[in-house]
Amino acid sequence: MGSLIALDINGSASFVQSLTRIWEAGDAVLPLDLRAPRDYLDSILAQLKPSAIENSEGVRYSLGDGVPTDDDDALVIATSGTTGRPKGVVHSHRSMQAAAELTASATSTDATSHWLACLPLSHIGGFSVIPRALTAGAELTVHPDFRPARIDRALKQGATHVSLVPTALARIDPTPWQVILLGGSAIPSNRPANSIATYGMTETGGGVVYDGIALPGVDVRVGGDDLIEIRSPTLARGYRCVDPANQEYPTALTPLALTDDGFMRTTDLGSIDPTDGALTIHGRLDDLIITGGVKVWPEPVEQILRSHSLVSDCAVVGRNDPEWGQVVVAVVVAQDETTPPNLDELRELVKGRLPSPYAPKDLVLTDAIQRTVTGKLRRSELLD
Repeated sequence: MGSLIALDINGSASFVQSLTRIWEAGDAVLPLDLRAPRDYLDSILAQLKPSAIENSEGVRYSLGDGVPTDDDDALVIATSGTTGRPKGVVHSHRSMQAAAELTASATSTDATSHWLACLPLSHIGGFSVIPRALTAGAELTVHPDFRPARIDRALKQGATHVSLVPTALARIDPTPWQVILLGGSAIPSNRPANSIATYGMTETGGGVVYDGIALPGVDVRVGGDDLIEIRSPTLARGYRCVDPANQEYPTALTPLALTDDGFMRTTDLGSIDPTDGALTIHGRLDDLIITGGVKVWPEPVEQILRSHSLVSDCAVVGRNDPEWGQVVVAVVVAQDETTPPNLDELRELVKGRLPSPYAPKDLVLTDAIQRTVTGKLRRSELLD
């Protein structure tokens, strides 16, 4: 058994130093999101029960009543369950190593590469850059957050590889990079040629499908209900969520639920092209809009709407309707609030490329689209 150590450290070289030292001691890490409100961080500590917190100076403060980890545990990434209670996705050294090796190979990472980590290290997309670079012997630079000016400086200092979310991609010149990994939210159709569209999640250790194709050793299929299922050596062991009433798992681990043949069922809808085996992600099950009995996935509609010259940003959501079940609603940020687009022209734009049920039946103008720190839309909040 080992200990879980919470890291109260912004992205920096000291984060990597603490991480390496903790792993060498046989313990696991819980990276904290330092931008989160104090009450939220307190709830993370209360539910995930680390044994100590370590700061950027390497000073460690004991929390006294920490719950131990299993011998091979390496990482706990905090996330929210369906009830909103914080829980942690638990990765072993084995799953982390598998993810690092697979993605290093797929991104041509070697000792001559230089990775930049500039996404939150409390999320798998940011954290996974570190073991990938360490495994390949690549140079590594870690930033506390994404800032275009720092990105430019990293390039001048030799950075070659970076992992970004699409909203960040739009704020930099992508041309000088050897490889840009894109994930976390819908990938733009006009992405640069040096980018790789990734699909994965915290439970898979990050992206395991690159440009629609599963990485070697990873199996992806789509069930009869259109839900994507994944079997991979990078899968997490389970979820850590301390519950005093749960005596079945004394180390606070609820194993990952798998099918009989070892697949994890996701909540994402997709399809696989029978000719080349490429996976297309249509969106989350919760995002699916059913209007008049027709399934409408928001992301294709959003890509079309963003191509309109008067649209700066947008999201597509379903609103309950007594006649249609749901209606498609476009939530739009105008390029210029004095000349916003109108509903008729947006409908015609969509109907020119998709079946007519995909065309929005209502338009809501807003100042900004709500997103998570990794760029994912907060669809459930958009119509409030």
